[in-house]
Amino acid sequence: MINKYIAAVLCGLFLLAGHLPAAQAEADFNISEAINKAGRQRMLTQRIVKSYLQMGQDVRYRVASKHLKESVALFELQLSQLKAFTKDPETQRGLELVEKLWIPVKTIATGPVEREQAQALRESAEKLLVAAHQVVLMLADQSGTNQGHLVNIAGRQRMLTQRMGNLYMMMSWKFEEESYKQDYKTATEEFEKALQELNNATENTQPIQAILTQVNQNWDMYKLSNRMGNDEYVPGLVARMLDKILEQMNDVTGLYAALP
Repeated sequence: MINKYIAAVLCGLFLLAGHLPAAQAEADFNISEAINKAGRQRMLTQRIVKSYLQMGQDVRYRVASKHLKESVALFELQLSQLKAFTKDPETQRGLELVEKLWIPVKTIATGPVEREQAQALRESAEKLLVAAHQVVLMLADQSGTNQGHLVNIAGRQRMLTQRMGNLYMMMSWKFEEESYKQDYKTATEEFEKALQELNNATENTQPIQAILTQVNQNWDMYKLSNRMGNDEYVPGLVARMLDKILEQMNDVTGLYAALP
């Protein structure tokens, strides 16, 4: 059982935990919040890689170091919460796989930051992402509501901000695999498409729509700022803008999860 004091400290440290009360260190939450947490796990796999790569390039080093430590702690906390929450055997097996695949990610992420480990970290995080995504889909299916679908989609937008970020950092660190460029292009297209779906959701309340308006504005600015002509990269600017969109999408996801 997780010590509630430790859980409260972790949640207080990390904005993306959504300011959860300490009581929720146990399984005291509903299916929508379970989807939110599981969706946040997807994002953390990508944020860990992005933060590690930023540190390796000395891009906003202190912020990245803080994000990396918080992401590792939050991933483990939420994994324990989700294991305590689910009673579905298939979802339990999915979480067991997540726990297994988490080990190599944590090992590299909590060790020395080395360029030689960057690709290994990303490859391990990709496997973990796939497993974490399957858990989200299983929970969303159990909810049986469009609300669960919206929490999933909005939560995946959080992941895509950090996925774009870590791919950009790989390229700015002169990893020149063509697959990184293609994956980056795919992630931006998926974010754009999902943003339009959220913009048009009939469930949107005024607070949700207000934040989505800000997301749209920041997304338009991001598309103008991240151009990489002549291999000119601006990793510091990209990291700041994507983190801002991440925070806004985290707020949107929480508001969807809180709908009646």
